[in-house]
Amino acid sequence: MRTATRAHRPHAGDVVTVDGRRVGDGGRLGEILEATGEPGHERLRIRWEDGRESVLYPGGDVRIYPRRGSHGTSRRVG
Repeated sequence: MRTATRAHRPHAGDVVTVDGRRVGDGGRLGEILEATGEPGHERLRIRWEDGRESVLYPGGDVRIYPRRGSHGTSRRVG
């Protein structure tokens, strides 16, 4: 999992981006609602920008940015 800050563990309120899987696909943007699991094996409950919610097991195409106020500025969903 790649994060904006290496030592940063995912937390509720953090922003998630997922790269598109095919050329021309836009990525996805969401907000973490809940983070569970051990470091390196996290499960994230995400609210995507279209309002849908799902569980995400982060991989190499996922970036996590700290919530606003925890390490400077970040994007906020919705």
